[in-house]
Amino acid sequence: MEPPSAADKPLPGDRLRGSGYGLVLGLILVTLGFQLGATDTEWVRLVTIVLQSATLLAALHVSGVPRWMFHAALVATGLACLSVAGVLIGSGELGQAAARSVGLLLVIGAPAAIVMGAARHFRAVGGVTLTTMFAVLCIYLLLGMAYGYVFGIVGAVDSRPFFTAGQPETQSHFLYYSFTTVTTVGFGDFTARTDLGRSVTITEALIGQIYLVTVVALIIGNMGRRPLRR
Repeated sequence: MEPPSAADKPLPGDRLRGSGYGLVLGLILVTLGFQLGATDTEWVRLVTIVLQSATLLAALHVSGVPRWMFHAALVATGLACLSVAGVLIGSGELGQAAARSVGLLLVIGAPAAIVMGAARHFRAVGGVTLTTMFAVLCIYLLLGMAYGYVFGIVGAVDSRPFFTAGQPETQSHFLYYSFTTVTTVGFGDFTARTDLGRSVTITEALIGQIYLVTVVALIIGNMGRRPLRR
């Protein structure tokens, strides 16, 4: 069997440290806080895309993906940021649907890498550690962010109001609605009006509940157990 080429080798560095996914978790929380607190303007959307790009690259690096995959993501995220900046500088406008679509693509790329990295870590140490818990939390938050973008895209392309009470369709409101849905809190202050919006809401609620009662419960339940012998 031929040894892997340099392009297929994982990036250098220790990826079995909990601080790695802790950094990713911190970037996710910073991005969430920025989106929830900032006004939904064109330049805020650009900064959000930059933060999402940094989060994706950090997740890929910590997860130890092959070099070619990391370099491809680096080029793709760089082009995305430059394209969005070029649109803003050229026309001064960045549509909501376009910005949310780019954000969604950046968000959904990270969970797969985190799953691979967490699985590699589990095989290496033979048990559940703080690194695994950080990875699971990252995936959960990314799920809520991804659905926030999906709701935003649905609201941007549909001429009808997304929310029943006609609240402003800002990304901050869509994120708030997404996380109250994925956590199955359901305060009721925001409710989807359209059939498509309700259908997407149901899928997020089901996935969020299943994730909590299976994956998170399994990780927490095995945190104190001794590693398996190899």
